[in-house]
Amino acid sequence: MIIRDATPDDAEAACAVLRASIIELCGADHRGNPDILGRWLANKTPEIVASWADGQGRSLLVAVEEGTILAVGGLAHPNEITANYVSPQARFRGVSSALVAALEQRAVALGAREIELLSTETAHRFYLARGYADVGTPAGKFGTAASYPMRKLIAPVG
Repeated sequence: MIIRDATPDDAEAACAVLRASIIELCGADHRGNPDILGRWLANKTPEIVASWADGQGRSLLVAVEEGTILAVGGLAHPNEITANYVSPQARFRGVSSALVAALEQRAVALGAREIELLSTETAHRFYLARGYADVGTPAGKFGTAASYPMRKLIAPVG
């Protein structure tokens, strides 16, 4: 598996991973509610995903194995993880962990000392296990049950 910057040519496959991950893996968040799913998926189109790969103040990374995109991760420069979605077929293989590590490395390279994100209910334990801490009151996003503001120190101070 390699992790690399996404290109606009990756948009269709990356979008398919995002959508499948939300629909199939994030049931604890959307609870099968079509209204919540509709709001969450509204900006998950190939055209919009291609725009995330433009490098203008953000990075979009993909984890790829044998030409297949397994996961998609986004970073708003310099220090906010905006996306981390894994294909249902690649779940529990360490792909998301590797992708988060790559996003953290990119943030450090951009000068960040800490990184923040808004976690889904589904991924909350995943991030806690990787050193992230809750930093605010959970609130629903897109109408989901909860979104957890989280933060992690990624570079030494001083």
